[in-house]
Amino acid sequence: MAKRNDPYRNFNFRVVIEGVSAAGFSECHGLTAEIPVIEYREGGDKVDIRKLPGLPRYGNVTLKRGLTANRELWDWFRAVAGGAADRRPVSIVLLDEAGEALVSFNLAGAWPTKFELAPLDALGNDVAIETLELAHEGLSIA
Repeated sequence: MAKRNDPYRNFNFRVVIEGVSAAGFSECHGLTAEIPVIEYREGGDKVDIRKLPGLPRYGNVTLKRGLTANRELWDWFRAVAGGAADRRPVSIVLLDEAGEALVSFNLAGAWPTKFELAPLDALGNDVAIETLELAHEGLSIA
């Protein structure tokens, strides 16, 4: 009997940031890579446009989690804001139902570019959410 090849689920994942001991995130988005198109026309050709691949571009990755007493991510952001060139490898790992790694999306040279706290509301009862946006220099899949 052939083994089923079902698509992976998007709700079970782990984020691993070098130097951060606890980082349980509820949301991750922005894992994008694109190669822009460069169009040009050769000197004697007045009709046809040639297309070439440009340099790859990688979107910023946004991570969200409930605010806790752990300040490791804030400390990393403050270090970078203070001029430290603190780039770290980051992995977003999809897990199966048993918690085993299925695929890992690896960010090269990541650093925090934005830190945000969700709006606070005296009439609400939601969890306080912090958002960390990471810029990076490359995406690989393992």
